[in-house]
Amino acid sequence: MSLVIVIGCVAAAGYQLFAILACLRFLSRRDPAGTRTPPVSILKPIHGRDPEFDEAIRSHARIDYPEFEVLFCAASPDDPAMAPIRQLARDFPDRAIRVVEARTEAPNGKVGRLIDLANAARHDTLLMNDSDIRVEPAYLRAVTAPLEDPAIGVVTCLYRARANHAPAILEAVGIATDFAPSVLVAPFAGVREFGLGSTMVFRRADLAAAGGFEALREYIADDYQLARRITGLGRRVHLSRTIVETSLQGETWAEVWSHQLRWHRTIRVTRGAYAGLFITHATVWASVAAAAGMTNLALGVLAARMAMAIVAGIGVMRCPLTARYFWLIPFRDLFGSAVWAAGLFGSTVTWRGRELPLRPDGRIASPLSERRPQQ
Repeated sequence: MSLVIVIGCVAAAGYQLFAILACLRFLSRRDPAGTRTPPVSILKPIHGRDPEFDEAIRSHARIDYPEFEVLFCAASPDDPAMAPIRQLARDFPDRAIRVVEARTEAPNGKVGRLIDLANAARHDTLLMNDSDIRVEPAYLRAVTAPLEDPAIGVVTCLYRARANHAPAILEAVGIATDFAPSVLVAPFAGVREFGLGSTMVFRRADLAAAGGFEALREYIADDYQLARRITGLGRRVHLSRTIVETSLQGETWAEVWSHQLRWHRTIRVTRGAYAGLFITHATVWASVAAAAGMTNLALGVLAARMAMAIVAGIGVMRCPLTARYFWLIPFRDLFGSAVWAAGLFGSTVTWRGRELPLRPDGRIASPLSERRPQQ
């Protein structure tokens, strides 16, 4: 048993050190400087109005870029988000801001709206991002420049989170210190088809060659599936140095648990090798070592974990919440490990008020129940 603990601790500490190297590599890299500014269509599928939604969409109207349009699509014209969108169009009359009618139904309601948005888009460079993403004025120049390389098919971005409630703060710290470094490590583990819903930029021609959004309508992880299909064309994914922001609204532990459980079960049915992720849970291994009386080993593993979290959360992600609450990282890790364990079982997720059963290949079966109107 002691040998198993030692091996687990060494492997967990080794992952932390490898993640530090991946973070340093990311910090040392520079994005290509673009020489062209192709017109861009920004596709924003909408469902509801989050507390910081208004400022998020206003940040898109303030983008400094020669020609772009922002297209919104909600399932219903009565969606609460429609009022601030219409106000945005009035406040920025010089911007091409349009509302697209939702016509396409799909098991993944977001993909149904993306199909309608892509059909309405005027330009050949497409960008999709989540409704609550906040960006800086230089955003479009930065994320479109890598597409000048014909070998690049998708540009994506890491994201940090804002939060005001304790459960959401812990989730935000996890995004910066656990999720983000896992993305940076992924290419070294042979995972090259990742794409993050915070930003995905691609060519219309590549989207069409990959089967269009229609090919994704049944999948829960539409961003991953899109990146997988475009990289299948012989293109590669470029992770931009640009970091965008989102807002987490979980006020209760139950809300954060449900949100995280959806992520974990989605990863399990989408990418495989889910059970093996436990080897990266350094805080759990440190706790086991401490309980077994291996104090020095436990402290060494925990030190490696904290060092990686600080490099990733503060050095790479520049996350103010990590800087303020870094001492909560071990508690966040234990919570995350509990969610991981729950994610080993079950085949349903709660998403946008709907309980969705998942098939082993990551597709959505017919909904079990709906507590809100169809997305």
